[in-house]
Amino acid sequence: MRYIKGLTKDTLKLLDRIYQCSKYYQVRTRVHCIRLSYQGYQISELSQIFKVSRNTIYNWFNSWESLKFAGLYNSPGRGRKKLFNDHQIIQIKNWVKETPKNIEKVQKKVKEEWGIITSRKTIKRVIKSLNMGWYRIKRVVADNPLPELYERKVKELEELKKQEKQGIIEIRYVDESGFCLIPYIPYAWQESQQKTEVKSQQSKRLNVLGFLTRDNQLSAYTFNCSINSDVVIACIDKFCETINKKTFLIMDNSSIHQNNFLWNKEDEWAKKGLYIFFLPTYSPHLNIIEILWRFIKYQWLKIDAYESYSVLVNAVEDILRNFGTEYTINFV
Repeated sequence: MRYIKGLTKDTLKLLDRIYQCSKYYQVRTRVHCIRLSYQGYQISELSQIFKVSRNTIYNWFNSWESLKFAGLYNSPGRGRKKLFNDHQIIQIKNWVKETPKNIEKVQKKVKEEWGIITSRKTIKRVIKSLNMGWYRIKRVVADNPLPELYERKVKELEELKKQEKQGIIEIRYVDESGFCLIPYIPYAWQESQQKTEVKSQQSKRLNVLGFLTRDNQLSAYTFNCSINSDVVIACIDKFCETINKKTFLIMDNSSIHQNNFLWNKEDEWAKKGLYIFFLPTYSPHLNIIEILWRFIKYQWLKIDAYESYSVLVNAVEDILRNFGTEYTINFV
């Protein structure tokens, strides 16, 4: 039988130090094997302990006996060679961009072009090495605003912000959003073998109309019915009763905002100190209340809020009531 022999106290101390501190799993395994052999473990026992063949144990012994501590480490050039060269990796990236939701098509092209059979995991490793990841595809507006109008509106909005900082006026960002039992939970941390499930159910829609400031003041109105121009006008009339300084409502150009019913009310509201500022078209990023809706849907609503419509309504209304205290957003 073959054993490792003749280890001095200094050698044993250094082996123990390497076993405790080495960042390489293979090195720690070989050190452990050397120590156990020195303690009298047979090769058949070591083979079972480390789940390797007898030849592998012999190779570890040979490396130790010929190179000592250097034999514990892999020599340069060892290990599995790269499956793809740099040109092929770039081509794989281009193929992934062509079919970003279907890795199988990339596998097929790799086989057809280069005769290489590879797995989904291998393709994923290549993709991740290129700083690509599995992210939600962003939805954007259908068109771009007119440049001249957009620049003019942005300057006017910046001027309003300056007046607000000086305390001359108040700005409220206005918009509508809806909530139902089709959940807004795209991703969540969960156990790999026990995935979290949320029922997707058809339900009534809870609609919300909000008036938001940058310092987290919110006036919100909830409805089980659809929000149309009449509802918007009624809410603005109600909001008018609460203002105590010149106030500007920042609104988008949706059809329920841009119509004769609302335009005919502007003079009446102006007499009460309230004015409407319409954003340029296709510019939802200028309305910060859009951020509030995203926070509610994707962060603050808990998974169990989708148990039933009544639970969902209570959860949304709780967030609206406690916004500014328990729930806040830092609008930079």
